[in-house]
Amino acid sequence: MRAPGAARRTTVGRWFLRHLQLLPVALLVGGVLFDYNTSGHVSGEAFYTAAPMTAAALLSLRATILAGIGACAADVALLTHFGFIGKPGGQSELAAVVTVSAFAIVVNRLMYYSNVRLQSARRIALAVQRAVLPRLPATIGPLRIAVRYQAAVKDAQIGGDLYSVQDTPYGVRCLVGDVRGKGMGAVKVVDVAMGVFREAAEEEPTLVRIAARLERALVREKERRTGPERAEGFVTGVLVEIPHRGGELRLVNRGHPAPLLLHAGRVRCAEPSEPALPLGLAELAAGQDRTETVPFPTGATLLLYTDGLNEARNRAGDFYDPAAGLAGRDFPGPDALLDTLLTEVSRHTGGRITDDMALLAVTRGSG
Repeated sequence: MRAPGAARRTTVGRWFLRHLQLLPVALLVGGVLFDYNTSGHVSGEAFYTAAPMTAAALLSLRATILAGIGACAADVALLTHFGFIGKPGGQSELAAVVTVSAFAIVVNRLMYYSNVRLQSARRIALAVQRAVLPRLPATIGPLRIAVRYQAAVKDAQIGGDLYSVQDTPYGVRCLVGDVRGKGMGAVKVVDVAMGVFREAAEEEPTLVRIAARLERALVREKERRTGPERAEGFVTGVLVEIPHRGGELRLVNRGHPAPLLLHAGRVRCAEPSEPALPLGLAELAAGQDRTETVPFPTGATLLLYTDGLNEARNRAGDFYDPAAGLAGRDFPGPDALLDTLLTEVSRHTGGRITDDMALLAVTRGSG
């Protein structure tokens, strides 16, 4: 439970952010009051120059122009009141306010066009990533499937979260992973991993063999890179196989957050019996793939996710714990589960999502 002091700080912070656009007005009013109620030799110039520059960073072009006009008008009025309007000191002060106000307009335009380019790059990059990721079916046999992809909005860099579900002769096979690195290089690795998984899932009889195929493909991709990018390109991932019959599923975990199994209000963390390195790093420890078999009865839900979920922090730096947040709760289906998770993570972080997050939920129904 959040402490009263922390709740008050959060409320004050939110109020301040909502009213931040009033700061230029507050600076102008404060400058006039300060200037009027002090000696004529004490100037409010700092307030008059701060107002248009603050508007340039926070508000529109029109508001920035109005703030500049207001700052110049206030300075002229107070200089006239104290009889300094025609003196060298007064003219120097007014020139400084006019110059800063004009410069604020330039800054506002530069920030606007920079933001437009940033958002355009972000949209293009996300469109490329979404084109790589598949559109999943809502059901496969008795399985109900839901997926959510939550993009971070910190900058134009995108992550390498990936997911896939495929019905094969060996059962329904799933992959959720996270590429180390950002930007278009990460999307390239996602494309390689997704293509290999789609092919290997149909052909290979075991998850270990699929992992080996992914390993070889990622190593080849990494060898094509040069410089700092060569150190990136490995993938943490979980491979899942849900047989068409029976009440079990099989997992291979390569350095990824452990899946959660939800059933009758209980949450079980499907931790691997031994840790393994991510895909693409097998040369550091060969022969580490182990298949884990866990119960998956009717009514149970498997939750796979990337570290954008369990590493989401609140203002105090505390991580979100999905197992604790879901314990003792029942959901009518995988969509409701994922929608609840996104809502709770947003509440936990105060809406500050700093990493991409992929969520995949599979519920076994009867049939």
